[in-house]
This record gives sequence, structure tokens and C-alpha cells, in this order.
Amino acid sequence: MSAPHVSQPSRRPGIFAIRDVNSLITETTETGHELKRAVGATQLTAMGVGAIIGTGIFVVIGQGAGIAGPAVILSFVLAAVACTFSALSYAELASSIPVSGSAYTYSYATLGEIVAWIIGWDLILEYGVSVAAVAVGWGGNFNVFLDAAFGVQLPAAIANPPEEGGVFNLPAVLVVVAITLLLVRGVRESAAVNLVMVGVKLLALTFFIIVAFTSFSTKNFTPFFSEGAGSVTSAAAIIFFAYIGFDAVSTGSEEARKPQRDLPLAIIGSLIICTIFYVVTAVGAIGIATPDQMKDSEAPLATALDEGAGISWAAWVLALGALVAITSVVLVIMYGQTRIFFAMCRDGLMPERMAKVHPRFGTPAVLTLGLGGLIAVLAAFVPLGVIVELVNIGTLFAFVLVNIGVIVLRRTRPDMPRPYRVPWSPVVPILGIAFAVYLMSDLPLETWIRFLVWLVIGMLIYFLYGYRHSRLRRAAAQGATVRSAADPEVDQPADGTGPGSERHD
Repeated sequence: MSAPHVSQPSRRPGIFAIRDVNSLITETTETGHELKRAVGATQLTAMGVGAIIGTGIFVVIGQGAGIAGPAVILSFVLAAVACTFSALSYAELASSIPVSGSAYTYSYATLGEIVAWIIGWDLILEYGVSVAAVAVGWGGNFNVFLDAAFGVQLPAAIANPPEEGGVFNLPAVLVVVAITLLLVRGVRESAAVNLVMVGVKLLALTFFIIVAFTSFSTKNFTPFFSEGAGSVTSAAAIIFFAYIGFDAVSTGSEEARKPQRDLPLAIIGSLIICTIFYVVTAVGAIGIATPDQMKDSEAPLATALDEGAGISWAAWVLALGALVAITSVVLVIMYGQTRIFFAMCRDGLMPERMAKVHPRFGTPAVLTLGLGGLIAVLAAFVPLGVIVELVNIGTLFAFVLVNIGVIVLRRTRPDMPRPYRVPWSPVVPILGIAFAVYLMSDLPLETWIRFLVWLVIGMLIYFLYGYRHSRLRRAAAQGATVRSAADPEVDQPADGTGPGSERHD
């Protein structure tokens, strides 16, 4: 007589369980948390340009010129190349997994839930701090514009946080509140407003380029490598962050009308457009001003026109362009944060009720209002100069995981439809990882410590709440099949008792 069958105790999927790509896509409609598909390639490209062109070109060009001299032009090219490798990987994953959440969602489908949580938690910090910091910068530029155009400034009490001699930063609060309400109203309306602002900022840069080339001289280009050839790389490490923002395009995957076609076009197209403007602007700036004139200026392009070309009246035009540029950055980055948080809530790792979509506007209204309120408080009272570097490390960390995700999915899901494919994989993703790791290694130790503290807090929240409320575990209780990143090619019964279950975490 055969021995009686003894049932194995059931287990929940481990922390490295992955979400099936097909289920990620289909569940957006089945859960009742579906966003409205309302934007096309033009609006998505404008989102990318809106997120990229901001304080970077209007401020960081001066710092770069101070480090590399005229060779800062090559630094812009090198930084663009470094971004291109990761942008191509984003394009492949965005076209293959057209679901809200960006790097968080891609990691969930390739590297497992725990990695997805880490990158999602990281992106919440990155985008939130970025929006608050940019909003504070908006307040400062608003005062510059008022001074340049009308000769007046707001009182320090309502223009600066407490540690900088004020009570609270009113302009920063107002811009965050206005953008929050716009995002609640709808993605189509937000994209339309952003398209207008992108047009204005590109006109401002075009204005600078035209004026600069009317007074252009080659005398400032010699010697070209005035600070040595190695300075090009050092400046590129700073200028790299003028390109951050194209990844925000991928957060709009679920609201794109034709994501498989439009997302790769928008990601790569926005990077190309910004690179062209950056390089031509850098050439124009060096053609009318010396690096020494620009390196210590908070508005280097306006300084170049004033001190280099003697055109002081143009300062208010550039101040207005900078103001509009920063506004569009607040809009797009805040949009990206709400969509990442939305995806985490929909997956149950955060309170799912916050992912409720407004029946009329088709947006996660409650979540957007809550995040907008928190960011407004940060922008009003906290000077964020010290922690802005957290934005940099968070972005680079996301780049690393997205490039790894492309390599993993090529191996585990070779037959998955890929409307866009990264050329020369895995060489291109590996180069993307190498560039990101190199730039991360150049960040201060204090930044790494703050980043690790934030991740520790996130891990506590995951194990106390996210792990137990995950949709993946609710599906497991109903007998669904899940996979583990430890053995992604073998389907696992959700109770963890199938073949290969011993390799489940």
C-alpha cells in the first residue's frame, strides 16, 4: 500500500517574487484603477523636454564652464552620451510594459518585489525632494524676474524659509498648489499647459542663441582645453544632472494613447532635442563670455549677455524663460511622482484606497492632493540645498536597475513583444550601468549615508505593511501562479509548493 499523501504547508510568495508582465497590463482594467489614455507622442516628448530643460541649462552651465573652460561644450556631449545608454533601456521597457510606475514597475517585472519596493521608495524621495527644491528655486527666480523687469522684489519674510531669514516661501507654495490642482484636473490639460511652457522656454533659449551669435567671437575658445582634458569628465559629472528628466516620460506609459510607439519616440526624441539646444547654447555662451565671467553667477546666461555682449536689457527675457522652464519641471516631475506612488498603491504595497481614480477627471485625485500638500510644506519651510544631491543618487540608482532589467528580461522572456529593442544588447545596458555607477561613486559620503537611512526606513515600512498587503500575496491566497526572480523561468504556484519551490525566498 502506498503511503498516504501528506500535504505541504503553504507559503506566501517570497520577497523576490515577480509580477508577470501580462498581468501587470491586464490588471489596470480589472482593478478599477485604470488611468485615462489621453496623450500622444508630441505631448509625451514635451513632457520630457519640460522635465529636462530647467535650472540645469540656466544655472549649471556656469559651474561646468568654471571646471572645464571652453571644453564644457564637450562635457555636454559626454553627459548626453552617458544618458543615451539608459534612455535606450527605458525606451525598450516602456514600450514592452506600458504601465504606470516607470522603474518601479520594470523592477517588479524583472528583479522581484523587494527590489521594486526599494526603487519605488527611492523614487518617492527623488521626485519629492526634486519638486520641493525646484519650487524653492522657482521662488528665487520669481524675485529675479520681478527685479529685472520691474525693479521690485518680494519681502524676505514671504520669499525665504526660516533658516534664510524669512517666515515661509510663499511663491514656492503657490506654484506647488497651482500645479497640484492642474494635475488633479487631468493629464490632457496638464500636458497642454506643459506644451505651452516648453514652447516658451525653447523660445527663450533660441532668443539667447540668436543674440549671442550676433556678437560671437572665437577668442574665448583658445586654449580650448584650458583646464586640461580631464576636466571634461569632471564637468560632465555635474552637467549630467542637467539631462535628468527623460525618465519621467516613462511614468506616463499608462496614459499614452499608443505607448508602444510613442514612448520610445518621446524618450529618445526629448533627449535629442535637449542635447542640441544645450550644445548650441554652450557654444553661444562661450562665444560672448569667458568661463570666469559665468562660473560664479546664479544666472550665467544673463551674465553672458550683460557682461560679455553688453546687452543688459535681455536679462528679464531670460529671467522669464527660466521662470517658465522651472514651472514646467515642477509640473512634470510632480506628475511622475504621483504616478509612481499610484502604481505602488495599486499593487497594495501602499494603502490601496489612495489609488482611487476620480470618476470625472480620470486622475488619482486624492493621492495627488496629499502629495501636493506635503511638498508644499517642504517648499515653504525647508532649505533643501543640502539634500538635493539625494535626487542625483536616486536617479542614478534607478538607471542601474532599469539597465539590469533589460538584460534580465532578454534572458527570461526572450519571446515577449518588444516594439522597441535596445541595439547591441547587453553591451548598451552594461555601458549604461557603468556610467551610472561611475557618477554615483563621485557623490559625497554624506549623500550615501542619507540615502541608506531613507532606504532603511523604507524597508521597515515594507516588512510591516507592504509585504502583508501586497496584491501578489492576495493572489497567492486564491491559488494564482507567481514567479520568483530567483528562478524566473519556472512558473510557481502561489503557495510556493511547485517545482523549484525550494529556491523560493
